[in-house]
Amino acid sequence: MNRTAPNAAMANEMANAIRFLAIDAVEAAKSGHPGAPMGMAEIAEVLWNRHLKHSPANPHWPDRDRFVLSNGHGSMLIYALLHLTGYDLPIEELKKFRQLHSKTPGHPEVGITPGVETTTGPLGQGISNAVGLALAEKMLAAEFNQPGHSIVDHFTYCFLGDGCMMEGVSHEVCSLAGTLRTSKLIAIYDDNGISIDGHVEGWFADDTPARFEAYGWNVIRDVNGHDAAAVDAAIRSAKAQAVLVDGKPTLICTKTEIGKGSPNKVGTHDVHGAALGADEVAATRAALNWNHAPFEIPSDVKSAWDCTDSGRTAEADWDNRFAEYAKAFPEKAAEFRRRMTGELSDEYQSKIADVMVQIAASEGDVATRKASQNALDAIAPLVPEFFGGSADLTGSNLTNFKTATYAGRDAWGNHLSYGVREFGMAAIMNGMALHGGYLPYGGTFLTFSDYSRNAIRMAALMKQRVVHVFTHDSIGLGEDGPTHQSIEHVPSLRIIPGLDVWRPCDALETATAWAHSVERQDGPSALALSRQGMPKLLKEASDADKVRKGGYILSDMLNPQAVIMATGSEVQLAMQRKRHWRLRVSQHVLCQCRVLTCLIDNRMNTKSGSFHRIYLLWQLRRHIPTSGANTWEERAVLSVSTALVIQHRLLFFMNFSVLQPKRLLMLFVSEFRGSNHVQSNVI
Repeated sequence: MNRTAPNAAMANEMANAIRFLAIDAVEAAKSGHPGAPMGMAEIAEVLWNRHLKHSPANPHWPDRDRFVLSNGHGSMLIYALLHLTGYDLPIEELKKFRQLHSKTPGHPEVGITPGVETTTGPLGQGISNAVGLALAEKMLAAEFNQPGHSIVDHFTYCFLGDGCMMEGVSHEVCSLAGTLRTSKLIAIYDDNGISIDGHVEGWFADDTPARFEAYGWNVIRDVNGHDAAAVDAAIRSAKAQAVLVDGKPTLICTKTEIGKGSPNKVGTHDVHGAALGADEVAATRAALNWNHAPFEIPSDVKSAWDCTDSGRTAEADWDNRFAEYAKAFPEKAAEFRRRMTGELSDEYQSKIADVMVQIAASEGDVATRKASQNALDAIAPLVPEFFGGSADLTGSNLTNFKTATYAGRDAWGNHLSYGVREFGMAAIMNGMALHGGYLPYGGTFLTFSDYSRNAIRMAALMKQRVVHVFTHDSIGLGEDGPTHQSIEHVPSLRIIPGLDVWRPCDALETATAWAHSVERQDGPSALALSRQGMPKLLKEASDADKVRKGGYILSDMLNPQAVIMATGSEVQLAMQRKRHWRLRVSQHVLCQCRVLTCLIDNRMNTKSGSFHRIYLLWQLRRHIPTSGANTWEERAVLSVSTALVIQHRLLFFMNFSVLQPKRLLMLFVSEFRGSNHVQSNVI
């Protein structure tokens, strides 16, 4: 917003306000990380008071600048800034720092604290989200801006420290950001040389500026992080080059002292992650001449910090420009509004049922990865907010669709080749979802979901709508061998709270999985898809309604004595065994780890879901043999083993040898939770 810089004395007091809010909050909690807020106070004053375009009265204003605190352990820095600039974060919340149900948790959490753009704490993921935010801005600007009308025109700023630089994911995403020239990304590196274990030179001796120059970034070296004028000049330089035709993302390398102002702990790891202690707090107050009670901010300092009016002015200016844009381009303006609110288009709502009819009418065996691509071909024209991609496996994951346009450094697109960067891809997708305007999805092999896991977990924690396409989901993937054979991966994904995991068995289930993932507004989804062909098992479009329930009876018979449960490529095997054994076949397609982990929660809390669960377990109990048993838990149950030849060489055993019904009951429950009840052995 380029507000007028305060005089040096006031700027110093404004920085000290940050320091002491952080000191006092950590001291009250007897827990936290005061060192980073104390060391970055001058940098924060310059950015938030003089440059950041934001409106505290409306934290969701579409064209605000985005700010990410990647070193999220220093959370009191952003809480102090949000409070001081006028967000809905009263001083009482700062006094409850790190306390249950407060708006000031130990690490920043999106959706909890007004003004927090992303949840950070796992180091490296904040800068990764920032790359996604900047990429979304770049793509939306290319898609919606018109000559004389720039409605998408904002920066993404990110604070990060040595820990983020050490995390490998920062390499993945910053390399890609340099390649794509996300020029409106400005990262400010707090180079204080300290981590929890002490001085970092013993384990982190990288030439970080040279590293980023090699990525293709604009690097501003050796900025004194405690010199407000130098920081201001660096940010102005970064913003000026960002708008050039060949503009680059910028890394501003600032030298700071962690715990700046603390007489006895400055520059040491003692101030990194612990309260200063009463004596050191008093000494720091005296050293910085801060003669105010804990959590007390002088009125003139508070007034200097307040950005409410300037924020409203900036937002009103954008509103006026958007109104002119809407007059000139009414359809684009309506589409932009829809996309930024996350609503689905009327066309999607009216045509998705026809898509299901079309897919249900298709014939022939098809691998579910190909069924996924077919579904994308049909659904993508109805979902222009799709932004797809793959971690160098597009031809295997089949994440591209007929109308896809490849995104690049100088070209808008809706499908990106991320390179071999699974973790980075997942974290960038989170950033794009957080920005708004796009529904990101990305593909890799299911086995490599382990690389992406923490970013998937973060998407679930933040309730962000992203879709992970995981193909080659079993030992049926081909000749790559055990390094690529997914055995434990689906169950391990199912236990992530808030993540929907779909493992469809045919084309209609796959299309239904995509539709549900698109329609879901409260979290991420993962599709586990096969490489090998799968027979068509569902023949009517109306069967999609059963699939959406998460579990349903695929084939039934009177008075069953056992139940086989299967997902994905094992469903066809279950059907074969059913025909041989004349048993019931029940399929659980949608894992959703919460659905049946908590049997009354989420989808299973619906009337049909609860009925299905109760009916299934009632049938099981009803038909357990009773001879010679005194209690249900002691009754013996059916024990069978069967073998199926796979690819002429492999024997796959479906083993239901369980001696106690209580354990068998747990098998059914755990299948709904996501654990595979079928024990597989390759011999």
